[in-house]
Amino acid sequence: MTEGKRIFITGGAGFIGSTLIGRLIEANQIVVYDNLSRNALQFKPFRTSPNLTVIEGDVLDYDAVAQAMSGTDIVIHCAAIAGIDTVVKRPVTTMRVNMVGSANVLEAAARLDNCERVVCFSTSEVFGTHGFQSTEIDKTVVGAVGEARWTYAVSKLAEEHLANAYFVEQGLPTVAVRPFNVYGPGQVGEGALRTFVNQALRDETIHIHGDGTQIRAWCYVDDMVDGILLTLDRPEAVGQSFNIGNQRAVTTIYGLANTVVRVLNSASAISFIEKEYADVELRVPSVKKAQQLLGYEPKIDLEEGIRLTADFYRDSPVVA
Repeated sequence: MTEGKRIFITGGAGFIGSTLIGRLIEANQIVVYDNLSRNALQFKPFRTSPNLTVIEGDVLDYDAVAQAMSGTDIVIHCAAIAGIDTVVKRPVTTMRVNMVGSANVLEAAARLDNCERVVCFSTSEVFGTHGFQSTEIDKTVVGAVGEARWTYAVSKLAEEHLANAYFVEQGLPTVAVRPFNVYGPGQVGEGALRTFVNQALRDETIHIHGDGTQIRAWCYVDDMVDGILLTLDRPEAVGQSFNIGNQRAVTTIYGLANTVVRVLNSASAISFIEKEYADVELRVPSVKKAQQLLGYEPKIDLEEGIRLTADFYRDSPVVA
């Protein structure tokens, strides 16, 4: 278990980063570096903890990143531009933040006196439109230039390659994680399950992009955080990439909407609207590598995760 460390988390005010902090803050000093454009941290009970320092900054500013990172033992790089709607509107920013920003974080980490671990967030998008039981050594696929989905995917894939390059050339102890459709309490920004749950709680119509036959594996955020914590503790993680997801929580988007309605006893209708961007038809991970090297095992099934997510949004302020 990670204890007594100074941990620097870019994007730490976001959904996954702020949930991760909740598991680390009692026994570690946490420094969050974030532009606060999506701030789930403001709703966390530990937001005023003396173990937490929040620095508002941009990963595109190398000097500011390096200064804020000073004295760090562990770096967790969550900061990124993500979400299809955001990427469509801001493709240049997406590429710059996800590539140049990641390069700044890795270079600053490489110059630390004693960096024990750098965990970088890649994405399951690197597997393209079809990925069934995808393993870490499967070919990564990107589509047509100019398509927003692949603009994001290639920017994150570049980050993953760069993280590995720092490990190979400079011995920086990097790890890359590829999250698969993470959801749960406190999610900010875009996310189908978050949207469906909030619509169902209000008995509003649930809108599905496309015909709803797209297949996904859904990972509850606590299971994602379990995977990240294991990459911090296990020496076997260094120099590796890991799929982190729940290969058993698989359903179509239409099936997901129906499950949300049923589990929450909602009166929501379901409608279909035309999608205007490339979509992923099939994405289910293999997590065998994480199981074998890290001891990772997701625990929360889909229906339980929906209930826990709904409990949060019933009782908490709406998170933008």
